[in-house]
Amino acid sequence: MAEWTSAVGAAQLARLITSQQERPAVPGARKLPAYRNLADGIRLLVLEGRVPVAARLPAERELAGSLSLSRTTVAAAYEALRGEGFLESRRGAGSWTSVPAGNPLPARGLEPLPPESLGSMIDLGCAALPAPEPWLTRAVQGALEELPPYAHTHGDYPAGLPALRRMLADRYSEQGIPTMPEQIMVTTGAMGAIDAICSLFAGRGERIAVESPSYANILQLMRAAGARLVPVAMAEGLAGWDMDVWRQVLRDSAPRLAYVVADFHNPTGALASEEQRRAMVEAARAAGTVLVADETMLELKLEPGLEMPRPVCSFDPAGSTVVTVGSASKAFWAGMRIGWVRAAPDVIRSLVAARAYADLGTPVLEQLAVNWLMRTGGWQEAVDIRRAQARENRDALVAAVRRELPDWEFEIPRGGLTLWARAGGLSGSRLAEVGERVGVRVPSGPRFGVDGAFEGYVRLPFTVGGPVAEEAAARLAAAARLVGTGAAGGSAEPPRTFVA
Repeated sequence: MAEWTSAVGAAQLARLITSQQERPAVPGARKLPAYRNLADGIRLLVLEGRVPVAARLPAERELAGSLSLSRTTVAAAYEALRGEGFLESRRGAGSWTSVPAGNPLPARGLEPLPPESLGSMIDLGCAALPAPEPWLTRAVQGALEELPPYAHTHGDYPAGLPALRRMLADRYSEQGIPTMPEQIMVTTGAMGAIDAICSLFAGRGERIAVESPSYANILQLMRAAGARLVPVAMAEGLAGWDMDVWRQVLRDSAPRLAYVVADFHNPTGALASEEQRRAMVEAARAAGTVLVADETMLELKLEPGLEMPRPVCSFDPAGSTVVTVGSASKAFWAGMRIGWVRAAPDVIRSLVAARAYADLGTPVLEQLAVNWLMRTGGWQEAVDIRRAQARENRDALVAAVRRELPDWEFEIPRGGLTLWARAGGLSGSRLAEVGERVGVRVPSGPRFGVDGAFEGYVRLPFTVGGPVAEEAAARLAAAARLVGTGAAGGSAEPPRTFVA
């Protein structure tokens, strides 16, 4: 019986490896033998999760032909990987990827760092901030006071608590978008909302158009569901969407869904203009594509006086083309797993019916807490705290990166929680790997792309400030020096414990 559970074709693997190597040469960098470059490239793909563990690799001759290398070079690379524990082989079964004993299995999303690692590791992997106290405590206390009547019921509310559905509907209506409670479903976070939407609209093999780059965890959710992702390049810098490209993709590919983040895009921080939003809705309607608008970052405008464009759903108030997703996770706290969907009533009914075979409903206590916040004005108070904290962190991180890594390129977003940085000609995958060895965890650009894109980028969230931001930038600079000089394969000095 074969030891592998999937396979990677020679052309696909060659494309992924080539994307890592298409970066400008760094002056003073040590030139490695071709077999070592190839082995390092495959190892990084496994560590990043872009080539799965237990995936059968192409035969040496096939890969050599796709990469225009000698078979001897590929054989030497495979042998090096076997010696390091990243490849196993058996006569008649071929060679398949593995990880050495004691190494964690890689993931293609962005998983939180275990709390026990926080003493020595600065975590820039997860774009989430601590709770804005005292509002979390007050909200939970208020929810507990309102809980008794619900405790006498079965506690399952597949569409969400009526009070919270009405509250969310009223908030959209106050923005000039008439909304009924029947157009709202409360979910377990935004991820739960998008998972439900994908399950309803896009079965296995269906096309989903996504921004390129886009949010890593959503991309992985869609891949796991068997979707065929169609990447659509973002406009340069913070310009938002390239509507000419979007119109062509929607017309030619006819995707069942399109997923977009118009408000402080993750990871670039771009804010789509009102004209772009109107044009996007018109293009999706003409193509028969359901447009999923993720408003997770909507509340996080960091520039005082910034006038926000109208929401995407304001150009489709009935919700027949636009399905809107919101969440308390970024604006309030990631531990508050409350999200919601706004759509046409028939779409909401279909989503609710499907929950019988999924999670049945969202925790009552957390729904009551969010409803209490929105009813009492605590939500806005908490959002103001979150904005001030994110703004301070952003400014500290920008200053530290500019000082420690002056050749890195980025534009400063006016909102959101993330900075999208071009890493001075270095491989983002190698920076991520070496960064963990010097005590800073940062996600590489390819996690936010499709099929190896954005190798020269990293995402930096506004989750640390002050001395921690300075230390994070210093550790990134140390990782960059190791990668840039070709010394990344050696041992790095263990990170010291850092206390803010």
